[in-house]
Amino acid sequence: MVDPRWRVRGRRAVVGGVLLAQAFFLVRGASADHADFAWRMFPEASDWRADITRDGEPVSDAEWGRLVRGRGLSRPSVRHHADAGVDNQLAFLRAALDWFATHDGDDGRVEATVTYWHNDDPPKTVVYRSEGR
Repeated sequence: MVDPRWRVRGRRAVVGGVLLAQAFFLVRGASADHADFAWRMFPEASDWRADITRDGEPVSDAEWGRLVRGRGLSRPSVRHHADAGVDNQLAFLRAALDWFATHDGDDGRVEATVTYWHNDDPPKTVVYRSEGR
C-alpha cells in the first residue's frame, strides 16, 4: 500500500520541524545562562559560595533557607558544586536575591558577594544586588 503524497509530505514536515527545534536549542544553549536541551556531558567542574547581606548586615543561612530552597541555593556560605555550570547557578542566585528581598518582610537591598571557581581557574569574585524595596 502506498501512502498518499500529503501524508509523506506531512511526515517530512514534522521531522524537519523537530530537527530545526533541536538545532535552535543547541545553538541557544551555547550562550544562555540556562542551557535547556543543550546538555553536555561533563561541561565543567565549577564551585561557588556567597556571603549574603541585607544593607550590610549578614543574612544567616537559616534565614536564607527559610525562603530559598532548591536549585542548589541552600546554605550559600558553604562552597557548593555548580551542578549545571557556574553561569546557570549564578543566574538562579540572582533571581533568588530578588525573591528573597521581596518576600523576607524586611526593607532594604539584599546583596551577594559571590566567589566562584570555574574549573581550574583562579577564583573570581562578583557582587550581585537585588532590587531595593
